Amino acid sequence: MAVSQRLEMRQGQTLVMTPQLQQAIKLLQLSNVELAEFCEQELEKNPLLERDDNAPAPEAERESPQAEAAPETLDKELARDDFSKCEDMDASREDLYDGAEDRQPQSQVQSAPLTDWTTVRNTQRFEGDEDLLESTVSENATLKDHLLEQLAIAALDHNHRLICVALIDSVDEAGYLRTDLDEFAQRMGADKEMVEETLAVLQGFDPVGVGARDLAECLALQLKEKDRYDPAMAAMVAHLDLVARRDMAQLAQLCGVDTADIADMLNEIRSLSPKPGLSFSTEPVQPVIPDVLVREGPDGGWLVELNTETLPRLLVNGRYFSRVSAHARDKEAKTYLTECLNNANWLVKSLDQRARTILKVASEIVRQQDGFLTYGVRHLRPLNLRTIAEAIGMHESTVSRVTSNKYVSTPRGLFELKYFFTASIQSLDGGESHSAEAVRDRIREMIEREDTREILSDDRIVSMLTADGVHIARRTVAKYREAMRIPSSVERRRLKSGESANSGLR
Repeated sequence: MAVSQRLEMRQGQTLVMTPQLQQAIKLLQLSNVELAEFCEQELEKNPLLERDDNAPAPEAERESPQAEAAPETLDKELARDDFSKCEDMDASREDLYDGAEDRQPQSQVQSAPLTDWTTVRNTQRFEGDEDLLESTVSENATLKDHLLEQLAIAALDHNHRLICVALIDSVDEAGYLRTDLDEFAQRMGADKEMVEETLAVLQGFDPVGVGARDLAECLALQLKEKDRYDPAMAAMVAHLDLVARRDMAQLAQLCGVDTADIADMLNEIRSLSPKPGLSFSTEPVQPVIPDVLVREGPDGGWLVELNTETLPRLLVNGRYFSRVSAHARDKEAKTYLTECLNNANWLVKSLDQRARTILKVASEIVRQQDGFLTYGVRHLRPLNLRTIAEAIGMHESTVSRVTSNKYVSTPRGLFELKYFFTASIQSLDGGESHSAEAVRDRIREMIEREDTREILSDDRIVSMLTADGVHIARRTVAKYREAMRIPSSVERRRLKSGESANSGLR
């Protein structure tokens, strides 16, 4: 076979991911906090971008008569006078994600005007946050700092002090020592006896129980501090597996006391802290801010709107571009200004499309799960990404990105958008399938209402669900029960019999 060279022409279709398209996809899956950080970075890099600090307060517009009379859409001009002077880099206005522009009117969707959501704010003041500055500047002491402060006044020589500093570095945020003493002593070049002596000093620091190597030692340290570590309590701490199984009879036999004393000892153990170091955690709890707000409308329907507090407001300064570009003589400077203008236009348009897409997906989810909003979790319908994607004319990957790290505030509480996507469980009579979340709620309610004298086994729960038309296997019931951290029927029977015995003794 002869080897030769030749030229061929082939025609094919490929998907080219431009940097602008990649940015649009990235913006779609960002949370509100990540989006604010991204916009801050763009504001620093692009001189043509600026914040729209003069936009009216969203609360005032929500209470205006016009907002109540007719729901506003996101088709309002984004950049007003300044943006109108900028060049439109994409006259075709193709969809940034799927090429599926929303051409259907959203009669049931109410959203704030686009000018309400397009600004990154330096600070956000909420009602009751008068001392926001003080709470931000102040810093709580970490567990390590707290232990080092006690070490500074401890009567230890130089060698023991160095070992104690290394031990403190090995203590995790819960207060447990996560290192092997033999390896630690070898690494420090010290005798194990010296390490154990130093550890005993560390375990005497506040909080009580710090420096323990396991849960039993942590509880023992706290009981010794209270002078309650007698032989019976030591036997109970040594058999925490029986405590977890609530085996009252076996515990009473091992501890050498009666059932009433066992109940008192268990109550005392429950009052202890299994993770004493967590009280010194410095990571602040960040409240979840919803991206979408759902409320009941005057006609009984559901109104869906974007949360304007979580969306940045950005404008393109066309006047500044015109003034600077008119005096730019260098070709490199003109190229830089043109790139900044194109990037700014694309970012504003990407934020616009992101808002449209989130609103479109959230509105369809609300329409699909109307029963849940009206009646509760029992009426949660089985739902998947494909159903939403086909209803709004988008791809499943787009819907998946929209529902990631996005939250919706409803009259029934705050939920992640992914919460409304649940698996389906077939019905015995061939009717509508049941939502897995709704079935889990029914299992939980059955167990909560079970009689002390008749504990429901997994087989019994299957029979009761089957009688209600739910086709479910026993292993599925066990999986749902374990996911909700509900003990088995044997453990629940032992627990409730022990509680009944304790109440009878009292």
